[in-house]
Amino acid sequence: MSVTNFIPTIWSARLLRHLDKKHVYANLLNRDYEGEIKNFGDTVKINQIGDVEIKDYAKGADIEAPDELSGDQLTLTIDQAKYFNFGIDDVDAAQVNPKLMDKAMMRAAYGMNDVTDRFAANLLYIGVDAANVLGSDTTPIVPTAEDAYDALVDLATLLTEADVPMEGRWAVIPAWYHGLLLKDKRFVGNGTDYNKAILEGGEVGVAAGLRVSLSNNVPNTAGTKYKIIAGTNEAGSYAEQILKTEAYRPEKRFSDAVKGLHVYGAKILQRKCVAVMTANKK
Repeated sequence: MSVTNFIPTIWSARLLRHLDKKHVYANLLNRDYEGEIKNFGDTVKINQIGDVEIKDYAKGADIEAPDELSGDQLTLTIDQAKYFNFGIDDVDAAQVNPKLMDKAMMRAAYGMNDVTDRFAANLLYIGVDAANVLGSDTTPIVPTAEDAYDALVDLATLLTEADVPMEGRWAVIPAWYHGLLLKDKRFVGNGTDYNKAILEGGEVGVAAGLRVSLSNNVPNTAGTKYKIIAGTNEAGSYAEQILKTEAYRPEKRFSDAVKGLHVYGAKILQRKCVAVMTANKK
């Protein structure tokens, strides 16, 4: 803003409330290994033990030599890095709400969270086991108010058939799918205190043993082929660090500025703990 506009310009002490998307996906992955990473490029080696053979025992007979344990080794790599950098001119700062810098930091945090949320959603989608899939890009499921709930039952059944524990199951749906569920009494029919607590906590309900969350970051192709993902937090791990947050004075400006560096990474650890349904609006 130029100095000539200094006097007549009035800055409101109130900031317009942003209509933001809710971030969901990154919070559905576990953070078990987050404390072990420090910098961009760090890796964490994760060992997974293979099956242990169960054998018949005969009284008075020697047991066999112990089996050698084996298993896959997976690597979680911190291979994503994003930054923000914004400034407020000294002339503007003389007039604006003193809380503007704090609000700008909140917007920067929201922007970073949105990037990581879409990253985690895509990772879950491409990491699904081929047996845990309903519909496809060529033959998507087209749910209606009568069978949208049933489709979630089918999605949960895929997890059960893959021996995924019932505890902690979740699903993430787009707004239009939520609209279909709201027309089904099985989804909205009971008004228990438990369901009320879920709604107040940001989730939108429970269906087929899945705690259902709403997101506008559900992966899709131009408003079609929505990838509705269900799973548990055992499916994968997410780790992040804010490496740098620095306030500084730009050399060629009369302004205060803040920059920050955010690094993160994620890994699918149990492919069978994810199930995906490709669905289109009717």
